Amino acid sequence: MSFDYLWDGFSVALSLQNLLIGLIGCFLGTMIGALPAIGPINGIALLLPIAYTMGLPPESTMILLAAIYCGAEYGGRISSILLNVPGDAGAVMTALDGYPMARQGRAGEALMLSGLASFTGGMIGATGLALFAPVLAGLATGFGPAEYFVLMVFAFATLGSMMGARPVKTLIGCVLGLMLATIGLDATSGAYRFTFGEPELGDGIEFVVLVIGLFSISEALILLEKQAAGAEIIRSLGRMTARLSDIRRSIGTALRSSGIGFVVGVLPGTGASVSSAIAYMTEKRISDREGSFGKGDPRGLVAPEAANNATSCGAFVPMLTLGVPGSGTTAVMLGALMLYNIQPGPTLMTDRPEIVGGLIASLFIGNILLLALNLPLVRIFTRVLTVPNWVLVPGILVLSIVGVYSTHASAFSVLLMLGIGMVGWLLRKTGFDMAPIILGFVLGRVMEVNLRNALAISGGDLGILFESTISIVLWIAAALVAVLPLVLGRRLKRATAPKAPGTDTPATEGRPA
Repeated sequence: MSFDYLWDGFSVALSLQNLLIGLIGCFLGTMIGALPAIGPINGIALLLPIAYTMGLPPESTMILLAAIYCGAEYGGRISSILLNVPGDAGAVMTALDGYPMARQGRAGEALMLSGLASFTGGMIGATGLALFAPVLAGLATGFGPAEYFVLMVFAFATLGSMMGARPVKTLIGCVLGLMLATIGLDATSGAYRFTFGEPELGDGIEFVVLVIGLFSISEALILLEKQAAGAEIIRSLGRMTARLSDIRRSIGTALRSSGIGFVVGVLPGTGASVSSAIAYMTEKRISDREGSFGKGDPRGLVAPEAANNATSCGAFVPMLTLGVPGSGTTAVMLGALMLYNIQPGPTLMTDRPEIVGGLIASLFIGNILLLALNLPLVRIFTRVLTVPNWVLVPGILVLSIVGVYSTHASAFSVLLMLGIGMVGWLLRKTGFDMAPIILGFVLGRVMEVNLRNALAISGGDLGILFESTISIVLWIAAALVAVLPLVLGRRLKRATAPKAPGTDTPATEGRPA
């Protein structure tokens, strides 16, 4: 296994420009993460067009976006601990023990301890990424158009079965994304598809327009609806150093949870919310002998924080090596590569090693920068929580409009973004998640192109999709990840069903027809 790409990546990430970009990204990411409900995906969607318009090279843009992603995972803990309002989905479990610690006058300790846990998770996740990325990239030589297509099928099967608590709405979101990906000129036949006579749709819906509309505009509308009433900010942080006894008790927790977070992050379609919940419940089962979890136990704080930061690194493994997003945030970053006409996938590591190596190296450097920023500047970051919505919402709208117009120089694109934002707002109000739409949109184009290429090679014979060993393994894996959760869910439901009085069988069984 060669790590030459990583050493070259450090030379890219340690250049003065990229160090400065990484530092700015870490700072902005922490502030974005600290703002309740904004989260990394909205922050990246908002800043992506600005980075592209500034003419940054692709490796610098990816370093910036990765720094924002990791910074937001760090920052998400601040509002969880001080407000009991998670900054993003990955910080939900942090509030369970973080907020009780803050109410006990230990907010400073909780912030310090969670910062150390985030650092541990981030460094272990980055190490895992550096180790596993070359192994998976070694499969690149066996991938042709047919294998790419089946890989996309596997990605959709994984997303449909594992993403979120509403699998039906997740699948509907994926289909919506696929439908949006078909708009525009068909490069094979030359026909315009679903453009409704509008020439500006000839090239399809631009990725920046879609992602800003769905995330930033809809988020601004939701913020207008929300009121901060009832959220009490804890302003007294107490001592700002963690107790040595708490650190010692939490070392095993941090290591175990980091491992869980990385493994979950590698699985496409999961994310920090899943990993932090698994890590918390695992640690509660292993360590909670006093029944102290949920009442301010430092281990209950460390477990989700280590896990969600390791997950953010693990999510880069399928994205960088297979071109399959490991989360909604990495789906947006995948689209960022496409903006630069870079095709993500198994050959990315050999074609553009400076991007992969620079990104992985920047994760190591970024975690050190984040620790250095978060520990001494935590009092400054807590002030972000006091920003009122009447300042935040216009700021988001202005940045969104400027970002889209500066990228496409088109009033139609701005209007389309606002229209998509309204639709996104309505979808979110009805319980839809925006990430599956983006995943469907990004994967759909790759899927269609590779299916057409595969059929062109075989002369229209569908058998090419089942010929190679890689394709067969991926088909089997897709079937397993689609079916297994349903089977396991039914078994779990049957096992936990209440039993009828006086019987040994569940009440739901043995009823008359």
